[in-house]
Amino acid sequence: MSIHEIFMPALSSTMTEGKIVSWEKSPGDKVEKGETVVVVESDKADMDVESFYEGYMAHIVVDAGSSAPVGSAIAFLAETEAEIEAVAAQAKSSSTAPAKAEVAAATAPGQTAQPAATTSTNGTAQNRSNGRSGRTIASPRARKLAKEFKVDLSGIIGSGPHGRIIAEDVETAAGKSTAATPQAQPAVAPAPSAPRTTPAATPAPMPVAVTPGQTVPLTTLQNAVVRTMNHSLSVPTFHVGYSINTDELNKLYKQIKSKGVTMTALLAKAVAMTLQKHPLLNSNYSEQGMVHPANINVAVAVAMDDGGLITPVLQNADQQDIYSLSRNWKSLVERARAKQLQPEEYSSGTFTISNLGMFGVDTFDAILPPNQGSILAIAASRPEVVATPDGMMGIRTVMKVNITCDHRVIYGAHAAAFLKDLAKLIETNSQSLTM
Repeated sequence: MSIHEIFMPALSSTMTEGKIVSWEKSPGDKVEKGETVVVVESDKADMDVESFYEGYMAHIVVDAGSSAPVGSAIAFLAETEAEIEAVAAQAKSSSTAPAKAEVAAATAPGQTAQPAATTSTNGTAQNRSNGRSGRTIASPRARKLAKEFKVDLSGIIGSGPHGRIIAEDVETAAGKSTAATPQAQPAVAPAPSAPRTTPAATPAPMPVAVTPGQTVPLTTLQNAVVRTMNHSLSVPTFHVGYSINTDELNKLYKQIKSKGVTMTALLAKAVAMTLQKHPLLNSNYSEQGMVHPANINVAVAVAMDDGGLITPVLQNADQQDIYSLSRNWKSLVERARAKQLQPEEYSSGTFTISNLGMFGVDTFDAILPPNQGSILAIAASRPEVVATPDGMMGIRTVMKVNITCDHRVIYGAHAAAFLKDLAKLIETNSQSLTM
């Protein structure tokens, strides 16, 4: 009798345990090699987990809604249908599989599963992509909608990461989508010609539900934020503030917002262009020395509706035009709120922006994320009475920013020089953000 184990995979470098969102297979179901068997909630996203072996689901150890440590067995597969009952009985009678049991590792897209230290795995992690070995890769919700609308997934071109079919693709194929976008729309589409209204900043999250008098366990995402904040306590940081005149930036935004440009994208682009002149602010500390990333990846903090925080990353923000950057940002936020981001889309930032301007905040300090050297806190733009260069008084719109830096890598003069050039770009050369 051959038994295969499905382990809780490590979906990110900081993940210590995962929560089962849903099982795609039930005891007795046939499982194909490379087929999604379970959806696991990692620190920041819900990820499909595949089986490396084919067989039959015999016993589920961890039910949906429960958590398990990385590397622990969460289910057992039987090699044949006749062995299901025997495998299930053996799995229930023992907390671990037999020493001679053949181990089946499970992995998420692009990630290597982390099996228990006492067992070895057969095979290596596989990157999922539609069309590989004839398999169709789709999100759990997409599969559910496909069954509901009776849509054949094999005939759909996925618009999600790595060609993954998402719910919107199924809705479009079924004629249920309200959008006029064709289902095969590329990730970066041409700028829309019809005017549309875009919010100046990331929409504020819904109020978090609170039950007075009760203690509510932290979610996986909230626990990840706790670990991040605890790590930040050990970093020696300092803060530098600066006031930036945003009259020209606001004027530019009004001119191009009908083309889908967001203020978040404009600010990210301005930061990225300034980091080209100040690469030290894009660096971070490690035990081996200063780490100087090859790319400028600007992460932007986004509050989740159910509590917690995530930082979608605009990769190579300095190399993208403002229209592509805005479209990418919209896609990132939508998928972040739906917990569909891939790990590299929220963990590859080299510099972070935290914008609370939409709340009318005057000024605030931001906590430095792990493995980064700087984070920029952006407050609201407000009209202020200022002295003009000609010695007169005037009204200017002023935005206060405050940068937090790791003093092991960056010194006060470096941060001040960065802010000075950022202000110069926004105040006198905003048009360059569209080039």
